[in-house]
Amino acid sequence: LKREATAEEINAAMKEASETYLKGVLQYSEEPLVSSDIIDNPHSSIFDASLTRAIGRLAKVFAWYDNEWGYSCRLIDILKEMA
Repeated sequence: LKREATAEEINAAMKEASETYLKGVLQYSEEPLVSSDIIDNPHSSIFDASLTRAIGRLAKVFAWYDNEWGYSCRLIDILKEMA
């Protein structure tokens, strides 16, 4: 990171992104997730806030995705833009 940040600051930034310019692409979750929770989820990434860790300028974040359905939804978005 460019500066030190807490896990709470990182989570807040990800939540804001999921509600604004990444809405529909990024989903924010504070609930513990397992792989079966994201099957058929149309988002490209489901950010798991409960697993965010930060120490100084280092951060570890976790995101889940359905590599079939989520990817297909993004292809449809691109086709709509091209039409």
